[in-house]
Amino acid sequence: MNSLYHKARFLSSASRLDQAPEDKGMEIAFAGRSNAGKSSAINTLTQQSSLARISKTPGRTQLLNFFELDEQRKFVDLPGYGYAKVPLNVKQQWQKMMESYLQHRNALCGIVLVMDVRHPLTDFDWQMIDWCEQSNLPLHILLTKADKLKFGAAKNTLLQVQRDLGEANTVITLQLFSSLKKKGVDDIHQILDGWFQLNENG
Repeated sequence: MNSLYHKARFLSSASRLDQAPEDKGMEIAFAGRSNAGKSSAINTLTQQSSLARISKTPGRTQLLNFFELDEQRKFVDLPGYGYAKVPLNVKQQWQKMMESYLQHRNALCGIVLVMDVRHPLTDFDWQMIDWCEQSNLPLHILLTKADKLKFGAAKNTLLQVQRDLGEANTVITLQLFSSLKKKGVDDIHQILDGWFQLNENG
């Protein structure tokens, strides 16, 4: 396992793309509904309990949050979407910011889409999947909170999502994940290593 992820540190937040760090190197963005467990997943991947802020109130991530792994590689936590009780104009602002980032960020090299295994493939998830398909971006789906279901039920959900995604033309990988049980961490590290080209460069 690459120790690069444990070195992650908070770099900056941005409410607009022109406030973001310089557009260079490689960035992997984490997207998902507000209550899907995105912040917990980032913290589990980096073995840091409070790198990404976890809130009891879904929708607290209202900014693009950048985390530096090394000079060339970053994680980006995108605003949670679809659940937060915020005014419509704020939601529209988030969406505009996310679209701007997804369309114009040259450093973006892959998206991790976080879904609650009990509520996969929401309308927002399909929007992200379609967007990745149009942009030829690799997409990895984390079915989080797998500990909330019995193994057989979680596995059945994984297979069903796989079938539903069969129509998509883009390269999509997916897995079960549990931040609580630390399940699936090595699997996603392997995917991220490939996107960050760590296998080639060490």
